[in-house]
Amino acid sequence: MISRAMVLAASLALAASALAQTLAPHGATAPGAANYLAPGVEPDIAFGAYQRGYYLTALGEAKKRIDRNASDAAAMTLIGQLYKDGFGVTLDPAEAARWFKLAADRGDAEAAFSLALAYLEGKGVPESRQKALPLLEAAAAKGHPAALYQLGLLALTGDLQDPVRAASFFQRAADAGDSDAVYALGLSYKEGRGVGKDLVKAANLLRRAADSRISAAEVDYAIVLFNGEGVEKDEAGAAKYFLRAAGANNAVAMNRLARMYVAGRGVDKNIVEAMKWHILARSAGLNDDWLESQLNKLSPRDRTAVEDALKKQVGN
Repeated sequence: MISRAMVLAASLALAASALAQTLAPHGATAPGAANYLAPGVEPDIAFGAYQRGYYLTALGEAKKRIDRNASDAAAMTLIGQLYKDGFGVTLDPAEAARWFKLAADRGDAEAAFSLALAYLEGKGVPESRQKALPLLEAAAAKGHPAALYQLGLLALTGDLQDPVRAASFFQRAADAGDSDAVYALGLSYKEGRGVGKDLVKAANLLRRAADSRISAAEVDYAIVLFNGEGVEKDEAGAAKYFLRAAGANNAVAMNRLARMYVAGRGVDKNIVEAMKWHILARSAGLNDDWLESQLNKLSPRDRTAVEDALKKQVGN
């Protein structure tokens, strides 16, 4: 399964974050909400219940809609989502896929996308890239941003990799508002893969992705700022983006922050903060022998201060 968190492909060395767009519970605005409400249409009781976390009510209302209209694809998609997430019902990927197929067959783009992901993951259906592709293309034809993005990722994998086609999908998805696609496109311009290398355009795109709080994008934009690649060099600005990503448990950001605190670059020199972030990065699996050597030089007093800083950070 190619997800938001997966590296975009060895050929691009792009990091991405999880693709599967699920409807958000408890009042959050959900991806694909436009599928359930349209101008001039009465309020959707089923989807409204879903948003508020009343999942059994949502299920019952969706089934009532299907009883009234056997071609109500939006209601079928909602039921599929409930089974996919196990909200109000027993988690059942096969049942979710069945409902998604019913809705996709009736032209629902969100259902086509969700069923495509099920095929890519092998959840509820046999894993099949071949079956996923036409579903993604059908959703993409209706402007589904995540489907466009996923097609871009798929264009970077397999036997027939096509960076130009991938960049085209990323551009279309970015234009449709997909933040992960903005990030992927920024990396494409930074590396000159599928598009002409353009560091200024790359920096602008990476900033947009970073400001949407994609932690991997925050790291890449921080590196761009630190090195002054396509943008004015700004080590203090880089530190702010590293700090945001580190707060989201990004190990690379933690490691870079630790080194910056040791050197006093972009931040005031602070060995306690440096070692705090080093230990957190190490706990997340990123080892750094040089920082470890600095840790071993700490005085007992500083070690205690680091322990206190760690407790405070974890407590947050």
